[in-house]
Amino acid sequence: MHSIIQLFRDFLLTIRRWFFKFIPEQSYLYMACGGINLVFDLSMFFIAYHFVFHKQNFVTPFYTFSPHVASLFFAFCFSTPSGFLLSRYVVWTNSTVRGRNQAINYLSVVLLCVAMNTGFLKVFVEIFHLRMFPARMLTCVIVVSTSYVLQRNFAFKVSKATKVSR
Repeated sequence: MHSIIQLFRDFLLTIRRWFFKFIPEQSYLYMACGGINLVFDLSMFFIAYHFVFHKQNFVTPFYTFSPHVASLFFAFCFSTPSGFLLSRYVVWTNSTVRGRNQAINYLSVVLLCVAMNTGFLKVFVEIFHLRMFPARMLTCVIVVSTSYVLQRNFAFKVSKATKVSR
């Protein structure tokens, strides 16, 4: 399994050497893996919306979910673990945080980003009266930047002693 992950990481770094030398390695890996995970998330959303929930409400004994919300939750259940695995084994390979703590920290960052996405979108659309697409783009820039900093300095940080010795 380790060799497949290393092969994938080497493939991404080869693409970086060919086309994206100007982007720092860690930033490039973060963007590449984030993009791959986004495509996976959108694919899972599409599959859930059209083939799992058949564009119909999802009824539970406690609450009825609209098909898009149910599909969003479905996709989240798949893309969060895949995002964590890509982050842990491809992007932040020099992290000194224990695996279980990485997972808890990563989930905390993800949940914060979900809240930020919702909050900023509401503020930009409902208070500042921006159109939906520019509001979403601005929200993405803020949330992705925040996520990068939090993952680098919190979820997958490298201890100062390790940084000095490298």
